Amino acid sequence: MVFAKHLRVVGDLFRAKYLNSTDEKDRTQYNEDWEKMKVKLGTAIGGPYLGVHLRRRDFIWGHRKDVPSIQGAVKKINSLMKLHKLERVFVATDAVADEIEELKRLLPGMVRFEPSWEEVELYKDGGIAIIDQWICTHSRYFIGTSVSTFSFRIHEEREILGFDPKTTYNRFCGDEEKTCEQPTHWKIVY
Repeated sequence: MVFAKHLRVVGDLFRAKYLNSTDEKDRTQYNEDWEKMKVKLGTAIGGPYLGVHLRRRDFIWGHRKDVPSIQGAVKKINSLMKLHKLERVFVATDAVADEIEELKRLLPGMVRFEPSWEEVELYKDGGIAIIDQWICTHSRYFIGTSVSTFSFRIHEEREILGFDPKTTYNRFCGDEEKTCEQPTHWKIVY
């Protein structure tokens, strides 16, 4: 699947304005025909920010053991930001307003794509989701949510762009999870 160009452009403009991230600086050059993008894994470095997909709402109930609390997620995010020397974190989430406010309070470097009413009307929920995925795709390091197709699409895009699998196939663990198996590295076959 190839994301619509007009949605990628919105994501690219956001990255440049708020995250100091461009394809040139991040080594994430894109070709409209993904089959012509046979790049070596590890060549893309990504923008100077952590990309996060933190699924909430129905996942809190349906995948309770795999989803961390807000405090557990913040602890992991802060650890990754320190490890990778990053000051910004882009968060794509379906969290309720109270949880988003808590994340903002606990993560001073947090950035989100918060569309205007006009943008919501124009792009709809699906388009907004693609913009979030595109921005997460270009991060220096990505961590997502277990068994989420949203996170899986980010893994795929990062693989196509040439990111190191160690910076791509990562997920949050539940607060009480004893063994936290990370996502499988699915190699792109051209």
